[in-house]
Amino acid sequence: MYTFTNVGSLTGKRSQRRLLWSLTALLALASVARGQTLKGTVISKDGSLPGATIQMPAHNLFASTEIDGSFTLVANTEGHARLTITYVGYGKKEMDVVIGKGVTNLGNIELQPDSKNTLSEVLVTGSMAPSQIKAMSIKRNSNAIIDVMASDAIGKLPDRNIAEAVQRMQGVAVARYHGEADQATVRGTPFAWTSTLFNGSRLPSSNVLGNRSSVLDAIPSEMIQYVQVAKAITPDMEGDAIGGSINFITRTAPAYRQLNASAAGGYNSFSRNGTYNASLIYGDRFFKNKLGVVLAGAIWDRQWGADAFDVSYNTGLADAAQKKSINSVMFKRYMGKRQTMGLSLGMEYKLGGASKLFFRGMLNKFNDIRPVSESYIDYTNSRYQYNYRYSHYQTAIQGGEIGGEHQVAPRLRLDWSYSDYKSRYFLETPPTYGIKGLPIGTFRQKITGGFNDLSSDGKRYWGFDSPNGVGGDPMHFEAGLTNESETMDPQKLTLQQLVIAQLDNSEHDRNVQLNLQTEVSKNLKLKFGAKYRHKYRESTYGSSIVFMPAAALGVPNSPALLSLANLQTAAPAKGTEFFGHMPGDHSQYVMNPLTKDQLFNLYGAESLTKNGFVEVTPKTNPTALYEGSEQVTSAYVMAEYQVTAQLRLVGGVRNEYTNMDLEGSAATIAGTPATTVITPTNVKNNYNALLPMLHLKYALSVNTNIRAAYTRTFIRPNFGDMTPGTSIDNTKTPMTISQGNPALKPTFSNNFDLMGEHYFPNIGLLSGGVFHKRIQDVVFTDMSMQSIDGSSYLVTQAKNLQNATLIGFEAGINRRLDFLRGFWSGFGVEFNYTFIDSRVKVPRGVEGNITMDRTQLPNQSKNLFNAILFYEKNNIMLRLAGNYRGASVETINQQLGPGFYIWTDANFTIDASATYTISKRLRAFVELNNLSDSPIKMYMGDKRRTTSSEWYGRKGQAGLRWDIIK
Repeated sequence: MYTFTNVGSLTGKRSQRRLLWSLTALLALASVARGQTLKGTVISKDGSLPGATIQMPAHNLFASTEIDGSFTLVANTEGHARLTITYVGYGKKEMDVVIGKGVTNLGNIELQPDSKNTLSEVLVTGSMAPSQIKAMSIKRNSNAIIDVMASDAIGKLPDRNIAEAVQRMQGVAVARYHGEADQATVRGTPFAWTSTLFNGSRLPSSNVLGNRSSVLDAIPSEMIQYVQVAKAITPDMEGDAIGGSINFITRTAPAYRQLNASAAGGYNSFSRNGTYNASLIYGDRFFKNKLGVVLAGAIWDRQWGADAFDVSYNTGLADAAQKKSINSVMFKRYMGKRQTMGLSLGMEYKLGGASKLFFRGMLNKFNDIRPVSESYIDYTNSRYQYNYRYSHYQTAIQGGEIGGEHQVAPRLRLDWSYSDYKSRYFLETPPTYGIKGLPIGTFRQKITGGFNDLSSDGKRYWGFDSPNGVGGDPMHFEAGLTNESETMDPQKLTLQQLVIAQLDNSEHDRNVQLNLQTEVSKNLKLKFGAKYRHKYRESTYGSSIVFMPAAALGVPNSPALLSLANLQTAAPAKGTEFFGHMPGDHSQYVMNPLTKDQLFNLYGAESLTKNGFVEVTPKTNPTALYEGSEQVTSAYVMAEYQVTAQLRLVGGVRNEYTNMDLEGSAATIAGTPATTVITPTNVKNNYNALLPMLHLKYALSVNTNIRAAYTRTFIRPNFGDMTPGTSIDNTKTPMTISQGNPALKPTFSNNFDLMGEHYFPNIGLLSGGVFHKRIQDVVFTDMSMQSIDGSSYLVTQAKNLQNATLIGFEAGINRRLDFLRGFWSGFGVEFNYTFIDSRVKVPRGVEGNITMDRTQLPNQSKNLFNAILFYEKNNIMLRLAGNYRGASVETINQQLGPGFYIWTDANFTIDASATYTISKRLRAFVELNNLSDSPIKMYMGDKRRTTSSEWYGRKGQAGLRWDIIK
């Protein structure tokens, strides 16, 4: 058993006791506080108005509305008063109110567009303006440094899931998987360093690699009402957010009945097939507005495809000069179907005394049906290889939460919630064998004629790597066969191996939290709370079942090897020209794939026996199966103090104590001759995180704010890095050992932010600032050669290595050009740019001869920008959007150094949309994706040294949006 206890754990327990004492004392203080409470909700015909300004001049009181439009004012005396409500683009509303004893609820207060305001027209015609006003108002009044996007803005560009939606926001980068975004990160930090939240609680992750980054392609964008990207958090937010946090807020019941429908059909230029999507949103209020309900459903169904040109290199060779020689080249074609389906339900019930109960629930499913054909030229073994697999990857994210918000006393507010969410990523193929996973059939054909463009050392290189300049060009690929007629032949490709790569990852989170807020005075608010999360995780990723025919193992009188031509095959799926983006004719690598039934039937007991297949999975098979739990107990105290009319201070401390327990198996080498022994293993890792934070917000003018913040945040080690399993693979050269590290420490960061923001009166924003992070105990995967019982092994293990720094700046503008005349007044621009420079030292070498390589953090791009040109006038709305993400390092090879790091190349995509308002309730739209037809490229060390280039084509759709009831 491994046990690692952070020295801060005792301190953490003391800190928690102090926080509980503080909570008790503050609760006692709040219980004797006196005052009269005035509550209400500010709305418009388009729903609630967050960030509206509420003033009561006679009492010198002011407040801002919450996301749901609600506000609270606490007065010291009863009687009559004058209430003033203002909101950008809407007429000022003044009303006389009577402040009674206890809580007075004014109900809904509706604002009308200002008829004297130039924004009135765009507010009424349903452009982007209402959405932008709401987002900017939330940002303007927030205590944290955040950016906000509302649901209307999400729907104005062709973003199928919530990851694609956030790519438009300043400082956010996404990872693309076969052309669709699936993960997001803030300020260029590794994906696992960004906290992904649903309504303020961490979203469970079933990420295939065991890290904590959430895969977001399973959730349609229609499920979301707001997205908040926090770059400097406050103590009442989850603390594991070094990059920042992305909080997806699900839909809530509208102020008035609404019923909206959308339907569209489209075309994928790669698969040359149709796509469709539809959504329906219904919201209403019942029982004299006490019960509010909103139901949202969406489905995206599309045929898709991609060509990927992949290259592997002989990095394991002993000769340093040959490590960049080519091991194999692969032509991989995907041609499949994807479905993204989501259903969400939100309910709230208003109780007496300005309190309410709520429920939020969701069901999301992502079906990724992925037939894949892979054609290899294996230079190391002088052979062709053809792999075929048919998989139905499934991602399910589901769950719900219940909670309440209560004004328990004039100056005391309480909210609580309990949530239960589960994420699962799994395969249920093949159905013919007891173990489910990814079925892969491998065929091989010997190349007898050899190659004619080998280097002087007998290896194949790209020309720029070759010792004598002899080699090929990755983007003008020629196989270099001595006998050019010796092509891949289905008669000669024989079935050499069947594999089932197991995959069933799940993560289940249960959260309970309580928050209390009290107004000590009109200038001082105190907030404190506690949260408990129980996480249960299971993973089978990395474990494989391998079958080989007895004939390939040299067993006498075995059944003959099966050829591809002897099995049931189908014509290749229709689509764009095979690798048409690469010069040359590559049609020789197109094979008729196995039918799905044929592939599955090969794993049946009768077929395995008849064709002489035996399971050869060695005891050294990766023991990656593990399960475990993680318990997090957290508490916080924070204060909001309005020092002057211009200056606000927000400060406090959050404490999170983590207790993790994993169960698995480890493989060890023992005895003579050396054998591998599998033993059960347990890993415990307990640690504490004490996180002080301080925010300053200074209003230079009504429309200009300066913000400064110091925050301490952290990130927990990945499950996959701490897994108790140790796997040994004797089939590779060199032999490899992969093992977890139960003693990993969490990574901490001290963050400094200085930001400024100026709001234009015509719905616009100019913002910018600088940020700096000092990060300690960065985790990287260490790779080293070790001698064990006289044999050499390449050992990989995650370790806490050198500290890192990150510095950057960002700037953005959102501006309507309505100061121009006539036609030109409808134009506007959105542009944001982020520069990030990070430094981390990675040790390389053996003891006594260590060198330090400096590089940037994984997944981090130095340059990010979004550029949008839009036009809104006379019922027409046009948007042209460009998204750029600079190069980022993905894999660090600590043993070999920077020349062997794997990078993702810079990527620039262009999307467009157009909407025409036919009537008050009906709009037609067109949406286009990837107009630039931008591929995703990866390389090793040098941009010319390709490891992967993937093309996935353009997409487009057209449809109608119908506001049936509005």
